[in-house]
This record gives sequence, C-alpha cells and structure tokens, in this order.
Amino acid sequence: MEERGILSGIDWSGQDLSGAQLAGEDLSEANLSGADLSGADLSGADVSYADLSGAKLSGAKLSGADLNSSCLRGAKLDRANLKGANLSWANLEDADLTGAYLSEADLSKTNLTWAELNRASLERANVKNADLSSANLIGANLEKANLGDANLIGAELEDANLIGAYLSEADLRGANLSNADLTEADLSGALLAWANLEGANLIGTNLDGVIWREEIKIEEDELEL
Repeated sequence: MEERGILSGIDWSGQDLSGAQLAGEDLSEANLSGADLSGADLSGADVSYADLSGAKLSGAKLSGADLNSSCLRGAKLDRANLKGANLSWANLEDADLTGAYLSEADLSKTNLTWAELNRASLERANVKNADLSSANLIGANLEKANLGDANLIGAELEDANLIGAYLSEADLRGANLSNADLTEADLSGALLAWANLEGANLIGTNLDGVIWREEIKIEEDELEL
C-alpha cells in the first residue's frame, strides 16, 4: 500500500482492498473501479471525484466520508454505514444499497436511478433534487427526510416509512406508495398522477396543491379547424 497521505489520484482499480484501514485518507480522484473494499474502513475519508464504479463496498464504514461527485455506478454498498456522508452530485445509478445506513447523509442532486435501497435507513437525510426514478425503496426508513423536488417517477415505496418526510414539489408519478406511512408528511405541490396510494397512512399529511391527474396541453396549431 502507498505511503499514508499521498493517495489522491491513485489507481487501485480491481485491487483486493477488503478490510483495508483507510479512515481519514485523501482518496480524491482515485481510480477504485471494480476494487473490493468489502468491510473496509473509509470513515471520514475524502473520496470525492473518485471512480468507484462496480466496486464492492459491502459492509464498509463510510460514516462522514466525502463522496461528493464520485462515480458509484453499479457499486455494491449493501449494509454499508454512510451516516452523515456527503454523496451530493454522486452517480449511484443501479447501485446496491440494500440495508445501507444513510441517516443524515447528503444525497442532494444525486443520481439514484434504478438503485436498490430496500430496507435502507435514510432518516433525516437530505435527498433534495435527487433522481430516484425507478429506485427500489421498499421498506426503507425515510422518516423526516428531505425529498423536496426529488424525482421519484416509478419508484417503489411500498411499506416505506415516510413519517414527517418533506416531499413538497416531488415528482411521484407512477410511484408505488401502497401501505407507506405518510403521517405528517408534506406533499404540497407534489405530482401524484398514476401513483398507487392503496393502504397508505395519510393522517395529518399536507396535500395542498397536489396534482392528481396529468394535464394534457393542446397547442392551437394541433386543433382541427
């Protein structure tokens, strides 16, 4: 392993780094694509702008880590501890975050399309403006999370805990919210056309300005005279 403190930009692609002790290290802009970091300790590490596409981070410790603008496309982060981590602008498309701990993490403007987040914990996480279209959030804990302006088109939120969550202006068209708990949640101005709310708990939910149906706009030149 390289000398401590000069790891920025290093190429460890495809390497076996399982269980590695990298807490607090500067791994910014590193190439870790396809690397095995299962069980590694990256707590408080700077992994911003790094390439972690296809990497294995199952059970890794990433609490407080800076993953801003990093590429984690297709990465395995199941059971990883990402409490308070900065994942803003990161690419987590098709990543596996099953059972991951993301409490108080910053996921603003993050790409989470097709991501697996079933049973993940995202209490008080900042997910504002994130793209969660077609993501799997079945049974996820999103209590008091900020999902304002988030793209949740076609997302699976069955049995999700959304108590006190902020979903104002969120796009939930075609989302599955069956049996979700939306007690005291704020859905003001949200798009809910074709969403499934069967069995959902809406006690105290703010539904002001919710758009329930898709409006079809017809331009004048499309009208037959």
